[in-house]
Amino acid sequence: MVSRREFVAASAGIAAIAATPGAIGKTLSGKKPLRILIMGGTGFLGPHFVEAALNKGHQLSLFNRGKTNPGRFKDSRYAAIEQLQGDRKSDLSALENKTWDAVLDTSAYLPADVTRSAGLLAKAVRQYLIVSTISVYAKMDKPGLDEASELIELADPNVDKVSNETYGGLKALSEKAAENAMPGKVTVVRPGLIVGPGDHTDRFTYWPARAARGGDILAPENPDAPTQFIDVRDLANFLLHLIEQKNIDVFNADAQAGSLTMGKVLDACLKVSPKAGKPVWVAADFLAENNVGAWMDLPCWIPAHGDEAGFGQRSAKKALAAGLMYRPLINTVRDTLAYWNGLPAERRAKPLAGLSPEREAEVLAKWAQKNKTSS
Repeated sequence: MVSRREFVAASAGIAAIAATPGAIGKTLSGKKPLRILIMGGTGFLGPHFVEAALNKGHQLSLFNRGKTNPGRFKDSRYAAIEQLQGDRKSDLSALENKTWDAVLDTSAYLPADVTRSAGLLAKAVRQYLIVSTISVYAKMDKPGLDEASELIELADPNVDKVSNETYGGLKALSEKAAENAMPGKVTVVRPGLIVGPGDHTDRFTYWPARAARGGDILAPENPDAPTQFIDVRDLANFLLHLIEQKNIDVFNADAQAGSLTMGKVLDACLKVSPKAGKPVWVAADFLAENNVGAWMDLPCWIPAHGDEAGFGQRSAKKALAAGLMYRPLINTVRDTLAYWNGLPAERRAKPLAGLSPEREAEVLAKWAQKNKTSS
């Protein structure tokens, strides 16, 4: 059984938007563009939000240290973006004496950091949208758990180190810190596993990349095993929609509960694959006996039993009612594989999640021998 520790490109219109204020107004169909501050913005989710917001004609400011992907928004297409440099731990001076309609905080990991930034901006903005995580929840033992579910409470609320053990609890405290600094102005979005182009964790990416190699594919449990994740572009669009609608609330941003299974994921991966392949479904107890771990060895999967009976089935009804929309799964798979194939060969040779080909072959051979013996 997996532990909580273990669980835990721009359109052509952008150049025109950057060129003239008139183009911005036209893009918004006469509506006044929003001024949006993004805390972070150069990692995985941030760039997709930037593209979505620019395509809608909004005016953006990015605040970060300038260390992660420093050249990400340097070309002329992004000339209209205000680049603010500082450190949310020690230097927020670049944010002083400025106003925005909304803040998107994509880098809220420690409550003290959120307290500093939200406290400074409390009178400067009308909405603070914090990107949290479904890891804030204390339990996933029942299908359909929603935003009212119990949150994790850290034994030491003053801990200042992010780890597998503290991540969810610190995110929960960061949500509270934002609300304390800006009561009535905070929107909280709790995504599940974020996947798609730009994902540097290789978790979901493992499956389209593995299917592309063809042959027998070690697949966990059975085709009906539930899973849950959200395309980063769908999440970015939802975040922007919440800002445009001035929606102040708490939302789980994930796939519809029970809508995705490992069978559907593998089917989509094989449809996109350049080579023929076949999933070999291996029982969960056999995987455990052979030290094949859920989540990291076989990403996107945890046996939905016992304390994890609600895995892959957390409710996203509230987000759906608020405007969350999904692209087809096969589009996510196709675009993720294209992103993976575009990485340098040396990077693709060292994936960060999933079984190695050698280990997979070893386990498949043992499974085949077990079935041969039992028959």
